[in-house]
Amino acid sequence: MTAEGSSAPAGSSAWPPPADGAALRVGWENWDGALAGAALSAEQLRLAEGLDRDTGPLAALFGGSPFLSSLVCRNPCPTLDLLADGPDAAWAALIAELTAPAPEPEGEAALMRRLRLAKQRAAVIVAVADIGGLWPVERVTAALSQLASKTLDAALSHLFERLAQRGEIDPQSSADRLAACGFIVLGMGKLGADELNYSSDIDLIVLFDPDRVALKRPDRLGQTMVRLTRDLVRIMEERTADGYVFRTDLRLRPDPGATPLAVSVEAALNYYESLAQTWERAAMIKASVVAGDRAAGRAFLRQLEPFVWRRALDFAALNDIHQMKQRIDARTGQSIDIAGYNIKLGAGGIREVEFFAQAQQMIFGGREPRLRCRGTVETLSRLAELRLLQPETAESLTEAYRHLRRVEHRLQMVDDRQIYTLPKDRNALERFARFLGHRDAAELADRLQTSLGTISGAYQDLFIAEFGESDRLSFTGVDELPETEAELAAMGFVNTTAVVETVRGWLHGRYRATRTERSRRMLSDLLRPLMEALGRLPQPDAALVRLDRFLSGLPAGIQIFALLHSNPEMLTLLAEILGTSDHLGNELSRNPDHLDAVLTPGFFEALPVSGELGEDLSRQLAGQRYFEDELNLIRRFTHDHRFRASVHLLRGLTPAEALAPYLSDVADVSIATLQPLVEREFARRHGAFGGSRMAVLAFGKLGSREMSIRSDLDLIMIYDTGGDEQAPGESDGDKPLTPSLYFTRLTQRLVSAITAPTAEGALYEVDMRLRPSGNAGPLAVSLTAFERYQREDAWTWEHMALTRARPVCGPSDLRRRVEAVIREVLCRPRDADVLWRDVATMRRRIDQQHGTTDTWAVKHVRGGIVDIEFIAQALQLVHAAGEPEVLARNTAEALARLGRARHLAGANELIDALTLQHRVQAYLRLTQDGAFDPVAAAVSVRASLARAVLGPKADETAFDDAAGRLSRAQKVAHQRYLEIVEAAAVEAGWGAEDGADDGAD
Repeated sequence: MTAEGSSAPAGSSAWPPPADGAALRVGWENWDGALAGAALSAEQLRLAEGLDRDTGPLAALFGGSPFLSSLVCRNPCPTLDLLADGPDAAWAALIAELTAPAPEPEGEAALMRRLRLAKQRAAVIVAVADIGGLWPVERVTAALSQLASKTLDAALSHLFERLAQRGEIDPQSSADRLAACGFIVLGMGKLGADELNYSSDIDLIVLFDPDRVALKRPDRLGQTMVRLTRDLVRIMEERTADGYVFRTDLRLRPDPGATPLAVSVEAALNYYESLAQTWERAAMIKASVVAGDRAAGRAFLRQLEPFVWRRALDFAALNDIHQMKQRIDARTGQSIDIAGYNIKLGAGGIREVEFFAQAQQMIFGGREPRLRCRGTVETLSRLAELRLLQPETAESLTEAYRHLRRVEHRLQMVDDRQIYTLPKDRNALERFARFLGHRDAAELADRLQTSLGTISGAYQDLFIAEFGESDRLSFTGVDELPETEAELAAMGFVNTTAVVETVRGWLHGRYRATRTERSRRMLSDLLRPLMEALGRLPQPDAALVRLDRFLSGLPAGIQIFALLHSNPEMLTLLAEILGTSDHLGNELSRNPDHLDAVLTPGFFEALPVSGELGEDLSRQLAGQRYFEDELNLIRRFTHDHRFRASVHLLRGLTPAEALAPYLSDVADVSIATLQPLVEREFARRHGAFGGSRMAVLAFGKLGSREMSIRSDLDLIMIYDTGGDEQAPGESDGDKPLTPSLYFTRLTQRLVSAITAPTAEGALYEVDMRLRPSGNAGPLAVSLTAFERYQREDAWTWEHMALTRARPVCGPSDLRRRVEAVIREVLCRPRDADVLWRDVATMRRRIDQQHGTTDTWAVKHVRGGIVDIEFIAQALQLVHAAGEPEVLARNTAEALARLGRARHLAGANELIDALTLQHRVQAYLRLTQDGAFDPVAAAVSVRASLARAVLGPKADETAFDDAAGRLSRAQKVAHQRYLEIVEAAAVEAGWGAEDGADDGAD
């Protein structure tokens, strides 16, 4: 057997000399003992007697590999046949035996022994072919990959046969059953690319297609597929007296920490299309179907092509390539001490060749289908064909790669261990060099130097030319970092030691967002621009504390780190948010995807109006098939626009008084879009009423279009049944309901659709206490009952609330009828004395519960928002009967109308005080999660409040002046409240003792 043919005298010069004389002697002794007990044919005996004991295949095995020596001596007959016929014939015979159907049902123990013995024979055949140079590297790796595929198929055939015997699937032939079984085994990494190394694990992803699995109990499909996968792994990797077949690794499946061992095709596709990371895209480049249902597996991979091969790289892909490239050191030309060197992961190693090829596949493969191949050598060749790589470079890289793969295989042949490091011991290194065919370790080092240098040089040329090197602060190790601390101090940080320790915690994976190596690597590359952005803030140390809190709340970090890396301006915005707004920082921790909204065109430009919002949401909803998806999309839409409003307010792009109608429009559009979707889903079960319908009536901030960032919704639902809420009949669905029950449950569904937390959180909080009779009343009220209650039973405070009521959605004619009822009630003549007493009593009770002297508590402080709203609402109720034109839902507009009608002197003073306090309230609700403490507040917050009160040129030094102006405005407003409300109430007989329950709670 020679390197040129499949048979020749065993003493061919292609074989390396024995690496270890003592091991050679032991090997021949064991061989002789094995021959003595073996039943040899005459031809085998002649071959055995003619073997050269100083050189040739067996001498090379005995002198270099204890593992191969033991296999050869355990069963000498197949080895003699291999020496006689050559590896090609021996391999063909092995595969034929492995794939032949069993003549009779085979027990599991027999199957496991058969597969393990086949693996032993394969190990000897491949080793002889590789050591003798009889097969090129690609043939060696393809054979090992083929063995894995065939043994997996054999194990699966057995397992499906057992399912048939148990009656869990229909009986049919093994070949037919496996071909359409719906059970898919994907080979990943080296197995998927037909590049398996000599002692490799096999990386698998197991999927199943429910439409193709012919299980008689579909309700047990998931657990059956998981049990099947677990049994498959056990058959392959359990160690018995005969060893094992292949060690298996299933961790490349979608989200392995949260998914079962076998994943449905649909679940896998959903994951890859929505949640998968860039490394998973890269992994799928090499994926192939290695066992089970090939047709289903190929169909899955075809569906996955848009995920793997993108015409343009996304942010995460660009960042990953950038980060991985920047980890290269300038290593070309350095001498390498090969003792203990890792030929896979070291500089110029196998991994660098693979990534060199794979990175360019990711970059160019979306536009160039010819690069969509799996093998490394094939990819290098196609890169050269496409002029993306110089032909001579491709040739030298291929030669170096093949050399390293031969070294890798020879390392693993010694003891059947998945190792990649050369021996550290000098004597062991000398023996290994001879086993590889070199005279000594020095010759091996020279040869490796050439291969490693070729790869390292090409790797650096590609990466550094493409992206360059990056500068980064150092936070590694445990020692003090005086240079880093000095640089941080220059940026503006004070407690630099604490900063270093905080950042070290991130890089050590303290939080979920930084637990993966990839996320830590990405964050490490962001550290300098991130620290510089924080350093530009008034209090960098405090901002870093908020950033630390932000990272601690992130469920994952990769996507946001990739976004920040690809959009440097986002770093500045994030720093501003974390340096200013506790509330917004906490919100971003819970929903970091909000930052994606910043990338939408026009984010920082003028805010859209209601019609544009509605059209945008309708476009996004088009094509959605499932109610849950619609709920999430509406939430994402609303949250993005609220975040946009927050950023506009934070940066002073839009004043608070302009944000209020925008936020109200967002709420209007969201609820108006959601209502018919909820009604559609409700009608699927309960049907509908002919001519009956429901409208949503908003009170409070939404009704008056004065919404702030964190406003909840005060709502009631009004339905119409043609004028009689007791009208007979039921809805026309499978589960019919009477009108009252129908609209009560519909209201429950709508409120739940607004408030229930989904994957995108809740839409809004809803308060329905303003409905007739409050919490004791029905959730939905008929128009007739609403009208009767408002005319006959409503309290004064309810009519005050009614001044801000606005139908926000529902059939237009029903909304008009509701508005007519509201206007008629508000314009009714009323006893002014009773009204003034009620208003004064209610305000006193609110002050007893929520009273404060804190100037910045602008809602309840005397002269604050509540006082001004009470003035506007009371005056409207007093004068609307004679002058309906004074009615306006918006408080500032109502004050203006009352002023023009000469019912309110100094209206502009009150409008200014209201506008000022709305600005302060909007900013505090944006930045504070608790009560505002002026002493402990961040400098940036104090500066922003000063600007809100005094104008855009104010800064933190003007904060006390701002507090003074706010206090003066409140004193004016409170004085006006005393002059208008309390004076009229006292004149009507109201006194300090008045405070009886008026129903305001």
